[in-house]
Amino acid sequence: MIEVRGLRKSIRNGNRTVEILKNIDLFVPAGQFVAIMGASGSGKSTLLGLIAGLDLPTEGEVLIDGVEISRLSEDRLAEVRGKKLGFVFQSYQLISTLTALENVMLPYELNASGEGRGRATALLNSVGLGERLDHYPVQLSGGEQQRVALARAFVMNPPIVLADEPTGNLDSTNGAHVLDLLLDRNRSGGATLVLVTHDPQIASRAHRRIVLRDGAVIEDQLQREDQLQGENKLQGGR
Repeated sequence: MIEVRGLRKSIRNGNRTVEILKNIDLFVPAGQFVAIMGASGSGKSTLLGLIAGLDLPTEGEVLIDGVEISRLSEDRLAEVRGKKLGFVFQSYQLISTLTALENVMLPYELNASGEGRGRATALLNSVGLGERLDHYPVQLSGGEQQRVALARAFVMNPPIVLADEPTGNLDSTNGAHVLDLLLDRNRSGGATLVLVTHDPQIASRAHRRIVLRDGAVIEDQLQREDQLQGENKLQGGR
C-alpha cells in the first residue's frame, strides 16, 4: 500500500546542506499499523509528510497504492491524496470559519460527487459529537477538535490513514479515546495506519515499530502477535 524507495530529503542552510532523511526504503502492506518513533529532529514528521505528498523529496520515490506521487501534477496529486489518504495533524488544522459538520464534509465536497452530509453526520455521531455538529472549532475542547479531525480524515473512507502525534496535545483520557478510534479504523475498517509518536505505550500496540535517528532507520521490527494481543488487552482494561 505504501512503498518508499531511496528517499532523501535535504535543505540548504546558508552555505551548507542539511540532510533530514537519508536513503529511506520502506514497504508497508495493506492493513498494517506502523508506529514511527525517534527523538525530536530525527525526521519522523518529514517522512510522514513525504508519504502524504505534502512535500517533495530531494531524491527517491514514494508510491501510494502503486502510484508514484512525487512526480504527479498538482491536480493529480490532490486527487490521489483526496481519495487514498486521510491525514490527522497534532494541531487539528480545522478551518475556524466552518462548523464541525462543515469541516468533516469538506474533503467529500472536494473529492466526491453526491451529498456527503449524511456520512459526515454519521461519523461525528460515531466519535461522540452528534450534539456538536453546528459548533465552531473555538467552541470545542482540544479532544473534541481532534475527534472532528478524525472524522474528517475518515469521511472519504481512505485506505491509508496517516497521523502525526495525534494524541500529543491531549490529556490521557482524550488521547486514549482518539487512539482507540484510530485503531478501530485499522482493525474493523482495514485501513493501513502509519502513526508518528513519542509514546512507547502507543507504539507497543502497533503491528510494527520503525525507529529513526538522524534521518535514518535504525530499527524496523515486527511485534509478535502474542505480545501485541497481550498489550492491547492490557490497554483495553485500563
